[in-house]
Amino acid sequence: MTLQRQVRRFSQNRRGNVAIIVAFVALALCFAAGMGVDYTLATERQEQIDGYADAAALAAVTPNMMTQTDAVAAAAATQVFDSQMATVKNITYSPANISISDSESVTGAQTTRTVTVTWTANSTNVFSGLLQMPSLPIGGTASATSTDSPKTDFYMLLDTSPSMEIAATQAGINTMVAATSAQGGCAFGCHETDPAADSLGNPGGEDNYALARNLGVTLRIDNVNAATTSLMSTATTTATNNNTTYRAAIYTMDYSLNQLIGIPPPPAADTSNLPAAAAAAANITALEVYDNNCLTSSNCNNDEDSYLDTNLASMNTIMPNPGNGSNTPGDTPQEVLMIVSDGVNDYLNAGCSSNTDLPRCMTAFNSAINPANNLDWCTTIKNRGIRIAFLYLEYYPLPTNTFYNTNVAPFQAQIATAAQNCASTGLYFEVTTGGDVTAAMANLFQKAIETARLIH
Repeated sequence: MTLQRQVRRFSQNRRGNVAIIVAFVALALCFAAGMGVDYTLATERQEQIDGYADAAALAAVTPNMMTQTDAVAAAAATQVFDSQMATVKNITYSPANISISDSESVTGAQTTRTVTVTWTANSTNVFSGLLQMPSLPIGGTASATSTDSPKTDFYMLLDTSPSMEIAATQAGINTMVAATSAQGGCAFGCHETDPAADSLGNPGGEDNYALARNLGVTLRIDNVNAATTSLMSTATTTATNNNTTYRAAIYTMDYSLNQLIGIPPPPAADTSNLPAAAAAAANITALEVYDNNCLTSSNCNNDEDSYLDTNLASMNTIMPNPGNGSNTPGDTPQEVLMIVSDGVNDYLNAGCSSNTDLPRCMTAFNSAINPANNLDWCTTIKNRGIRIAFLYLEYYPLPTNTFYNTNVAPFQAQIATAAQNCASTGLYFEVTTGGDVTAAMANLFQKAIETARLIH
């Protein structure tokens, strides 16, 4: 057989093809199996570590962390991630392979913090020799968000002058007028220590304040008491929901300024005093005088007991300059001055030209009536960055009353305007006789926190 013929026969023989194909396929199958095993392991490890990244991101936006600085929150996330990564086997990872980033955006009263955890590692391959690849790269990203609101101190400035002793509803006014015919019909529950001097004609010689109590008549000052107490509870719940701290100071104003509770001094900016403020609010009550025209037995001041602008000036001194309300070290809370008043001054001021009953001076709130300084205290306070919320309780018109017609009627139309001008934009609310003071005060509080801004 010639060589040429043998070569031809060999090339035509197919009996060994299967074995050769099987050998090649077996090699490919082994490679694929190894790759599949290592890829599956890498995927499982990546999913496990992604879970750790989720936990780390969430650790940076807990309510507690939202009260901390960005750096503290990032450190907390890193610690959580690194501690869990130490439990994962068969990976190559360095703490340098994680990055924590956070960003903040402000919408209304709330600041949103977004924390992103980005990580990379290498999953060790089981078939590294076969694959000529010692590891597979893995990595992932996790994000978490939460919101907080700026810390805010609320300074409550509440009118407790005699005009706030009027019955709170029309029905109450009618009841008081009917029960005081000996006085010519009086709608006010005036509080006196010596009512006998005025011969009021009330049962047992009681004053009109006690008479209102016995008749079951609610006075406007009672509504202010209840509304302020309720607001402390509302503020506590809202602060919890907003991951922030609200504090309150309560002052009453009549012929003088009276502190019921102040703002705690530093370093208590993160500690709410609202429960104590709620207890203090229970002490909001009507001004008690000696008798008609006399503040005390030795001070007959013609019932000029509403030095509202003077007290506003005092509040400007009491309130410190506000901060941004952030968690940045050294920052201080934002501030809101919440005024609740019927908006009428009643002064002893011979330089006043608002009415003819001099030296008595009756004007609308913040009327700059002192010729010596002519200050607009509302603007002065607002220019310091302190927002003013004004809850105006309508001064009830008494057109059949000579005193009202002489002293108040000439500027009655200016009272609400003056109150609204005193307030910051969007922070004015008016309640007419019989209106819900509690709901109005809560509404004004919500508007105040909605207009807040947190700046880092």
